[in-house]
Amino acid sequence: MQYWKKLTRNEINQRVDEALNQNVDYHERTILGIPASHLDETVFNRDAAFQNNAPFLKTMVDNPNHIGCHTMGESEPFFAGTQKLEKELIGIVAEDILLCPAGQYDGYVASGGTEANIQSIWIYRNLFKRNHGAAYNEICILCSEDSHYSMHKAANLLNLDLVEVPVTDDTREVTRQEATASISKAISNGKKYFIVVANMMTTMFGSVDDVTIFSETLEAAGVDFKIHIDGAFGGFVYPFSTDNDRMTFKNPHISSVTLDAHKMVQAPFGTGIFVARKGLIDYVFTNEAQYVHGLDATLIGSRSGANAIAVWMILQTYGPHDWFEKIHILNYRTNWLCRQLNDIGIDFYRHPSSNIVTIRAKHIKPELAHKYGLVPDQHNNNARWYKIVMMEHVHVDHLMPFVEELKKEKENESL
Repeated sequence: MQYWKKLTRNEINQRVDEALNQNVDYHERTILGIPASHLDETVFNRDAAFQNNAPFLKTMVDNPNHIGCHTMGESEPFFAGTQKLEKELIGIVAEDILLCPAGQYDGYVASGGTEANIQSIWIYRNLFKRNHGAAYNEICILCSEDSHYSMHKAANLLNLDLVEVPVTDDTREVTRQEATASISKAISNGKKYFIVVANMMTTMFGSVDDVTIFSETLEAAGVDFKIHIDGAFGGFVYPFSTDNDRMTFKNPHISSVTLDAHKMVQAPFGTGIFVARKGLIDYVFTNEAQYVHGLDATLIGSRSGANAIAVWMILQTYGPHDWFEKIHILNYRTNWLCRQLNDIGIDFYRHPSSNIVTIRAKHIKPELAHKYGLVPDQHNNNARWYKIVMMEHVHVDHLMPFVEELKKEKENESL
């Protein structure tokens, strides 16, 4: 592990304090030129004593702006201290989790997985346009039908067509046959450049795409493509619950990855992470942002440094070994639930490396789903599936009453 070390609470507090001391202090220095300041002291007490032991809250009040991408060199010098911690966080994700060679990546803390996915598609659209003279109607987004709705947002925003490959109903897999058919049809419709988004655990099912099916089929078709991994849900789970590294940067076909820290890492909402191979983010430089030191290559622009600090704090508190253990505890609970469902005779889907269990709606009455907060695949009284996500707060003691009620419903069906 290059960057990821387990730190004590005191070590974390000290590192954050040091970072904030390297940022601009609006009380100690007269800053006239930037539209930034600490949070309004009329509402937020900057000198509250409890902040001394609350580095995230302290960072929130100091309000650093992390505009730009800090792995690329120059950034706004006013917030250099906390930017270094964000850069360290990106190193943890890129090198220690996603196995990218040292320094061969760029990345930043985005507002969420949706932004990070759009960022990747924006990059590849511009790459194909600039390097190959591609027209927008020659480029398409290729993904499975189970992919996140952010693909539809990206297609709409970036004026690209979206090609969704059907998946099998029971295994939620993209088959080679369906991928070949979808790609062939897209080529016959004039598509020459493919932006592939492969899923590292889908939002609804926790299913994982076989990325080699996409790469091998597109290579056989002789077309240009780039592959982005949507690990918004699975990025902090799948690499720890499997030895499969085909969705990491060890796979030469993988160009970028999305992760969401505000899901399994339990960071504040607004903490997606985008990581790409070195040089790719250059395709979305906004040269018109001349007043920004180092320019800007991110979709969001200004963003809170506090969110990056929160993720850094969480990962450094656990360290890689405790994080591995946490994921395996969640998978143990998931295995327990699956065993109960099998014993009862309930139809469900679960990828073996995932902490999501999705149950066929025919087994669950809406009242039961509402009582336990199960999420349907569609909110129009026509649900086909309900999902359970094994989060930190979901213990076996919470699952047992649900299983018992489900068992009674199943028994009543057979009477």
